[in-house]
Parts: sequence; C-alpha cells; structure tokens
Amino acid sequence: MSDRDTPVFESVWDYPRPPRLEPVSARLRVVFADHVIADTTRGYRVLETSHPPVYYLPPDDIVDGCLVRAIGHTWCEFKGTASYWTLELKGQRSKRAAWSYPEPGAAFRPIAGYVAFYPSRMDACWVNDEQVTAQEGDFYGGWITSNVRGPFKGAPGTLGW
Repeated sequence: MSDRDTPVFESVWDYPRPPRLEPVSARLRVVFADHVIADTTRGYRVLETSHPPVYYLPPDDIVDGCLVRAIGHTWCEFKGTASYWTLELKGQRSKRAAWSYPEPGAAFRPIAGYVAFYPSRMDACWVNDEQVTAQEGDFYGGWITSNVRGPFKGAPGTLGW
C-alpha cells in the first residue's frame, strides 16, 4: 500500500474557529426528486470546529428554477446574513432545503450567492463517489464522509458546545 492509498482522516476538532473557506475540486452532486439538481467540481467547503464540512455549490451548476426564496433569515458572525431556499421539482417540495449568503463577510466573499444544501432534505448528496451522511439536527447542514471524524455538534445535547 502506498501513501496515496492511505486514507486521510480529518477530525472536526482540528478544524479552525473562526471557520476556514477552501475551494474543492471533488465532484459534488445533489439529488432531489430522483434528478440530479446540482453537479459541480467548482465548489467550496467551510471547515469549523465541531462541524462536518458544509459544501457550497455555484448557482450556475444548479438546475434553473428549482430554488424558490423561502421566508426568513439567520445571521452568522463570520459569514453574515443567510437567505433560505425551498426546493421544488417535478411536483415535489422540500421547504428551506438550502441556504446562501448573498453578501458574506470578507473572508467568505468567494461563496457569495453559492448554495449549500441540507443533505437530510435531499434524496442524496455526494462527494465524488461517496454518498454523504447528514449532520444530525435541523440547524446545521454538514456533509459527513467516511474520512471525517466527530463527535459532531448538532445532535440533541450538543448545541451548547
């Protein structure tokens, strides 16, 4: 076995705070209503202590017209004000299934308008050929792959971490 064959594990407890933004060349796919609604190799991920990575996909790589603005906003001290999106396709609907930062803070400007999807509200989300597991809870939207280690914030009893 060569070094390239050895899996690289990441602990979410080694991720920084404040969070770090990094480009991702991996293929990111989102499936909803049995259709690939997003497919890109031009994504970003945000790494933050205690959270699995959150992936942001460019709007140009998302099926036109499937995202409808949802009511409400939240605020992140690092990224700014988040807007939410409902997903509608082929008669199926997933409320507040995605979010974006129209005008993020300086360190996160590259993801302005990019969209993050809650994997728990999709049929499936993929990083390369691996289907991700959704981060537990309904507030955070991390994508857990086999190389990411927790424990993860988001489960009952962890919101105070």
